[in-house]
Amino acid sequence: MSHQNIEIKSRFKQIDIIRKILKERNAIFKGIDHQVDTYFNCPNGRLKLREGNIEHNLIYYNREDKVGPKESIITIYYPTSNSTLKEILTNSLGILVVVKKKREIYFIDNIKFHIDAVDRLGSFIEIEAIDTTGTIGRDKLLSQCEEYLKIFEIHPKDLISFSYSDMILDLEWENLGIVK
Repeated sequence: MSHQNIEIKSRFKQIDIIRKILKERNAIFKGIDHQVDTYFNCPNGRLKLREGNIEHNLIYYNREDKVGPKESIITIYYPTSNSTLKEILTNSLGILVVVKKKREIYFIDNIKFHIDAVDRLGSFIEIEAIDTTGTIGRDKLLSQCEEYLKIFEIHPKDLISFSYSDMILDLEWENLGIVK
């Protein structure tokens, strides 16, 4: 299953403010997911297996690294929890990096909000405007993301251009004393 997605990721230390705003707007709280995202070596885009107690899926996406709203087409596969998929992907492609996080998941209509505590990286908020039916369109998705940037009072300096996987890889390179 593929769908269009516009996403914004930001550092944000005052998570209670985000929770309060989401509650005031009657967001649906899906729960707290302890997720392990295993990224595999992939010649194009990103391929990750997400293992969590709420979300458990294989996700492929290609997205440019830029500050602000980022567009991608995402393809998702929903394996069974006892699948040998991870073993197959590890043996065939090799693991690039592993990201561990605690994620609070909220929804307002087609907009998904993540409040993330990422091991080694800190606290983040993600806003994802999702079009699973192909009826919303890029302009509306972009408008929705920009609206919540204003509502949450997220400053441009706090926006993140890279994925968590890139940020962890940078840390690992630094720990090895290698400058990219």
